[in-house]
Amino acid sequence: MKIAVISDIHGNIDALESVLSDIKKENCTKIFCLGDIVMAGPAPKETIQKIKSLMESKDFYIIQGNTDKMLSEFSFDTYNNLVEKNAVMASAYLADSKLLNDEEKNFLASLTPSITLYEANISMLLVHGSPRKNDENIYPDMKIEEVEEIIKDTQENVIFCGHTHMPCGYQTNTNQTVVNAGSVGRPFTNSPKACYVIMNITDSGFKIEHKFIEYDVEKACTRLKERNFEGADKLAKMLQKAVSRYPV
Repeated sequence: MKIAVISDIHGNIDALESVLSDIKKENCTKIFCLGDIVMAGPAPKETIQKIKSLMESKDFYIIQGNTDKMLSEFSFDTYNNLVEKNAVMASAYLADSKLLNDEEKNFLASLTPSITLYEANISMLLVHGSPRKNDENIYPDMKIEEVEEIIKDTQENVIFCGHTHMPCGYQTNTNQTVVNAGSVGRPFTNSPKACYVIMNITDSGFKIEHKFIEYDVEKACTRLKERNFEGADKLAKMLQKAVSRYPV
């Protein structure tokens, strides 16, 4: 069987639709979503609507990302802290908070922070950042000892995470597999392609593959620019090429 793992959509409905189309072509029977549905993207309301429709299937599982939590608990203290760190992200935070209604924010608040699932005697932990914090980074090229410290209190065979928007994977000395699924909607890679993971489970074990999917980047950029909040144009440029993790 094949399981698709998606993360960090960030309101990019065009990227999400292209990934879902590929998931269907791959005949994946389940989808795991690791959160960050919205914030700093082209179409947050449409993306939430799409995710809610996917949740009508018993084969779709979703957890809460850090930006989902932030938006569900909007505060000006958080906004002001963001202004000091990155004014563009603060502007995106405020814009999404104004755009989303109470029902949509309550939906984001209702999502669970982590899930453990089982398939074919394989235990899988879904988290957003790490098992310890929803905004902890698991980057490419970390020392294996660092990764093992982050997951030391877990027992699951496979740990799926996102948050960094940088796909990677690790096999630990405790025989655990750690996979960062990258980002569907805001990839921080040299390519603007959407990224997701396929886990192929067979009688002999499992295989993990990152897939990179083309989508209409220009359409997404136009949608984002048309939102007209301060810095939307900079975020749109990052969809074309992410030269840094955050807009400058």
